[in-house]
Amino acid sequence: MASAPTPSGSERPEDRDNSTDGSSDDSTGTGYAGGENAVTTDRVLTIPNLLSFARLLGVPVFLWLILWPEFGGPKHDILALVILMVSGFTDWLDGKLARRWNQISRVGQVLDPAADRLYILSTLVGLTWRDILPVWVTALLVAREVFIAALFPYLKAHGYGLLPVNYIGKAATFNLMYAFPLLLLSDSTGRLATLAAIFGWAFAWWGIALYWWAGVLYAVQARRLVAAVKQAEAGYA
Repeated sequence: MASAPTPSGSERPEDRDNSTDGSSDDSTGTGYAGGENAVTTDRVLTIPNLLSFARLLGVPVFLWLILWPEFGGPKHDILALVILMVSGFTDWLDGKLARRWNQISRVGQVLDPAADRLYILSTLVGLTWRDILPVWVTALLVAREVFIAALFPYLKAHGYGLLPVNYIGKAATFNLMYAFPLLLLSDSTGRLATLAAIFGWAFAWWGIALYWWAGVLYAVQARRLVAAVKQAEAGYA
């Protein structure tokens, strides 16, 4: 693991104190999430962390509700919609509370994006299985996750862990969290379903574009961090 110091603005993720549990104040979308004065702690039992954990518990419940009709069970789309809406709200709330109450924690930095990804993946599985979402849309989003996952060994080899979520990534997640309930609501007939489909796809396209944009920014950030380490090591050679 590299131990050389890095230039200002390229500190290692584990040494930085400017990331949040689930939100961001970085208006550029190119830096780390959170404010400059945020303090990262090792606390586990915090309100934001409990909210993130509750979201994780909701993932299998949501998946069961959305897939049960495919196996002969009754439709519970309204309950599935409620779970998605609550998840989206708590995703916003945990980051806000973490900043306001100074409860930004390392555990939260893992729990929050994990809950986001699990909800996105479980929703993709459910909507694709029910033919609400085309397979190619699911493939686009899954490919982005594979792209990000491929960066982890590269970062780890140079002494870095997971990078904090950036502003663009959170914006992408929020768009997808709006899109999925609307697309699920569109799986019926009537004017409401038509409107839900229109707005749902609008949010979906924005979400997909931002999701990939955030992935590219993540890769650029990873490259800069590693380049800074190599430059510092060369200076000591």
